[in-house]
Amino acid sequence: MRRQRVVIMFVAVLTALFWMAMQQLQMTVPKSILEVKSTTPADSKSALSVLDGLAVKGRAPKTGYARTQFGSGWASSNGCDTRERILQRDLLNAVTSDGCKVISGLLHDPYTGKDITFTRGIDTSSAVQIDHVVALGNAWQTGAQQLTTTQRQQLANDPLELLAVDGPANQQKSDGDTATWLPANKPFRCQYVARQITVKAKYTLWVTAAEKEAMQRVLATCPHQPIAS
Repeated sequence: MRRQRVVIMFVAVLTALFWMAMQQLQMTVPKSILEVKSTTPADSKSALSVLDGLAVKGRAPKTGYARTQFGSGWASSNGCDTRERILQRDLLNAVTSDGCKVISGLLHDPYTGKDITFTRGIDTSSAVQIDHVVALGNAWQTGAQQLTTTQRQQLANDPLELLAVDGPANQQKSDGDTATWLPANKPFRCQYVARQITVKAKYTLWVTAAEKEAMQRVLATCPHQPIAS
């Protein structure tokens, strides 16, 4: 019986020593190792939050505006110009000649929601046009006059700024901003406005009060719409 009590006491002492050692270990091990912290990637910026950061001003005069202020036509790299690269990006089943010039393809037009068959030709190429999402005339009147020639050329050829779209819809848009023109395809409007905001932020362009209000109305239906990438 005495031996049993001795064994019990011995086990109790060992247990106490074990817990004391564990407490000492916790005091010496860095807290960052003992604690497992959940990490989540930072949320993408919303178009609404970026819009709030844009300057709001009136339109500058259009004096001096010409397409050549943004470069003389499409920029070319390795023998392939920007138009062909955007067609290759946006058309399905694009067929090219010499790996560059697009001969045919199918466009799921974001502005109208229609499918448009593209066939290169004098009478057919204009069915699909490359739109500057922020119209160059609008860009000129909302800050682009203050950019360098190189920056304006970059803006006019930036893939972020360009979309292959229905020709007539592009002509209808002209130099319109969000306050005066929106795609007929309503499900695309949030992406369209987000892309405009992204371009304006990238090139430090401003928005007019009417333009901002129109953008806010569209984004109210999709408040978590991220900026374009």
